[in-house]
Amino acid sequence: MDNKVVSIMAGLVIAFVVLAASSMAQVVFEPVIFAIFIIALIWPLQKALASRTPKALALLITIVVTLGVVVALTSMIVWGAGEIADWIRHNLVKIGATFRNSTKWLEDHDIFVMSHVTENFDAAWLIGFLRAVATRINVLAGFSLLVFIFLIMGLVETEDFQNHIATLNDQETSRRLLMASQSIARKFRKYMIVRTIASIVTGVAVAGFALLMGLELAAAWGILAFALNYLPYIGALIVTVFPALFALVQFESWQTAMLVLVALAVIQFVIGSYLEPLISGSALAISPSVVTFAVVLWTFLWGLPGAFIGVPLAIAFLTLCAQFPSTQWIATMFSGASRTRSPAD
Repeated sequence: MDNKVVSIMAGLVIAFVVLAASSMAQVVFEPVIFAIFIIALIWPLQKALASRTPKALALLITIVVTLGVVVALTSMIVWGAGEIADWIRHNLVKIGATFRNSTKWLEDHDIFVMSHVTENFDAAWLIGFLRAVATRINVLAGFSLLVFIFLIMGLVETEDFQNHIATLNDQETSRRLLMASQSIARKFRKYMIVRTIASIVTGVAVAGFALLMGLELAAAWGILAFALNYLPYIGALIVTVFPALFALVQFESWQTAMLVLVALAVIQFVIGSYLEPLISGSALAISPSVVTFAVVLWTFLWGLPGAFIGVPLAIAFLTLCAQFPSTQWIATMFSGASRTRSPAD
C-alpha cells in the first residue's frame, strides 16, 4: 500500500482518537484550550508590560484587563436578556393572544400545535428544565474558574515553555514549532479583531433596523447582536429568529415578522460573507465548508463553548499543518481561496 495512503489512514485514526478523548475528557481539555486561546490573545500585552514593570505587576494588570473585557461582554448579554425577559413579563397577555391566533390558523390547516404542547407539557418537565438550567450555570462557573487558573499558570510559564521548545535536539522541528505557534497567535488575534469589527457593525445595523421598523427593545437587540456574533452561525440565528417572533407579537402581522426575519438574515449574510472576508483578507482564508464543519463538530462535542472555539481550533490545525512538508497539502486543500502566500504566513 502507498505510504501516503497509510499516512492518511493513520492520521484519520489519530484524529478520531483525539476527538473521542476530547469528548470524554471535556471537563479537562476544554478549560485548557480556552486558556491557551486567551493567552495567545493577551501575550503581547503581558510581554510589553513585563519589559517596563515587574513581572508580578505585569501579570496582575494583564489579568485585570482580561477579566474586565470578559465581564463587560457578559454584562451586555445579561442586560439584553434581562430587557427581553422584562418585556415578556409585561406582554404575557399579548403573547398568549398571538400564540392562540397562530395555532388557530395552523389548526385550520390541520397542524395541531396546541394539542401537542398540552400532551407533552407537565410540571415535571418544567422542574426538570429549571434543574438543567441551574446545572448548566454551576458547570459554567466551574469552567470559568478552571480557565482562570490555567490562564494564570500559562502566563507565568509561557516564556519558559518557548525556551524549552527552542532547546529541542531537533533544531528544524524546534524552529517549525516556534514559527507555527507565533503564526497561530497572530491569526488568533486577527480573527478576534475581525470578529469584533463585524460584531460592532452587526450590532449597529440590527439596532438601526429595529429603530427604523419601530421594533421595541432596539438597543437590546443591537447589544445582543454584537455580543452573540462571537458565536458563529448560532449567535446570528438567535438574533435573527427571536426579533422576528417579537415583531409578530408587537405588530400582530406575520408579513411584518417575515420582513424583519428576511432583513436581519440579509444583514447577517452580507456582514458574514462579504465584510469579514474583506477585512481578514488572505491571512485567515479558510474554506467555508471547514468553518461550518468546525462549528458543527465542536458544538456537538462541547456545546456552546465549542461553537466559539471551533474556528480558532481549525485555524491552529491548518497553520500547524502548513509548517511541515508532509502535511502542507492539508493546509493547501482547505484554504479558502487561491493564494500566493503560504497558509503559515
